[in-house]
Amino acid sequence: MLKVGLTGGIGSGKSEVSRRLAARGAVVIDADKIAREVVEPGTPGLAEIVEAFGEDVLRPDGTLDRERLGAIVFADAEKLRVLNGIVHPKVGERSRQLQREAPDDAVVVYDVPLLAENDLAPLYDVVVVVDTPDEVRLDRLRRLRGMPEADARARIAAQASREDRLRIADIVIGNDGSLEELDARVEKVWQDLSGRVARKG
Repeated sequence: MLKVGLTGGIGSGKSEVSRRLAARGAVVIDADKIAREVVEPGTPGLAEIVEAFGEDVLRPDGTLDRERLGAIVFADAEKLRVLNGIVHPKVGERSRQLQREAPDDAVVVYDVPLLAENDLAPLYDVVVVVDTPDEVRLDRLRRLRGMPEADARARIAAQASREDRLRIADIVIGNDGSLEELDARVEKVWQDLSGRVARKG
């Protein structure tokens, strides 16, 4: 098994790379996606959140009102700690379960937005960084997500710098062109990763 940490700043196209690796046979473990799954209606995670924060954090349909919960926890460090204490262990356990279920010869890709920020590089055999110039990311956030420029700049500034990410990279995928170019680059990386897992085996 080859454990790959995949990261990239907001607007870099990390999700596009993640999707393409999954299509080629990688087992993708997406922490953000799992964090949503562990608080779906009927889960122990959602029950614990309601117990800690009250029924007000639910929408009328019984799903979690993320915006309301966010407004509560981001204004209060102690409440954020309580929320993280509920969600993080469940995400960790589900991630470990997915890893255990993966075949021995799998390329397991962990999609980790804040890999550089949290010094997580040592956890992986290979770190892949999706690298995109800040101006291109800014343009994508404004055009594709409808973000005001000031918000987009603030989100980019709140994350690790390009230099910080590149410093921990074993493989860099440049993503400042077309999706066809990205596809060709991902194919090359997939061949590299497949070769590494074969050599490990």
